[in-house]
Amino acid sequence: MMSPVLHAGLWMMGALASFTTMAICGRELSADLSTSQIMFWRSVVGFLLILVLLQISGWGQLKTGIFRTHAFRAVAHFGAQFCWFYAIPLIALAELFAIEFTMPIWTAILAALFLGERLTPARICAITLGFAGAMVIIRPGVAEVGIGAMSALLAAMGFAVATITVRMLAQQDSPLCILFYMTLVQLPIGFGLALESWAWPDSQTDGPWIVLVGFTGCSAHYCMANAMRLAEATVVVTMDFMRLPLIALVGYFVYNENLETSVAIGAMLVCAGIYLIVRDADRREGDV
Repeated sequence: MMSPVLHAGLWMMGALASFTTMAICGRELSADLSTSQIMFWRSVVGFLLILVLLQISGWGQLKTGIFRTHAFRAVAHFGAQFCWFYAIPLIALAELFAIEFTMPIWTAILAALFLGERLTPARICAITLGFAGAMVIIRPGVAEVGIGAMSALLAAMGFAVATITVRMLAQQDSPLCILFYMTLVQLPIGFGLALESWAWPDSQTDGPWIVLVGFTGCSAHYCMANAMRLAEATVVVTMDFMRLPLIALVGYFVYNENLETSVAIGAMLVCAGIYLIVRDADRREGDV
């Protein structure tokens, strides 16, 4: 029988593919649309997709007694996602994801404070390795840290808050329920912000990217929510470190972004951290 940690890892593979594809969509759309417009159209497509899925799987799962928690999570995630999309055209994709991976530090601290999760020595070591790998890629003090890097850092903090909240929500509500209320709250916020610089997207050049960014936005969070139901938040976000070497390869092959030695070294540190955290989770499960 497949262990919960391994099962969560398979869901995270789907999340990794979705997040990577969403970054490519954001890079392509940023040439024609503002960040707020990208966020709005992502919510529109996502909301329509969720309605279809609810029609198939049932509307009863939308019953919840914790709507305020859903709303808080949606607002926190919207702010983080806005900063993330804003940073995409300003810095290299590998740098964006590297800075974003300070998120497990904030997540681990918040999980210990609000979810009662233990910061074992192995987890602390894994988080340290992941953060060290990110710093090797960013090279603070060597490379200039501009508005793009700061936006990515704010995104990481916001994603940490959203991740902890998902862990709480996933214990009571279904992944589709979480996605529904997320898009329901984010849709009017995105529309209000998009009105300031409104411009209709080109249906031929932007249309496919808009559909894809909406689809991957939903699939990423659906996979993440399922992973959170199976493993602790600290374990799941550490698995997410795999996005870093993956997006570095995408940036190199798709956008001709230099694949530097520092990226390779940082990626190896990240992978070492993932190995430690998964091994620790399997050991703890075996001791139960």
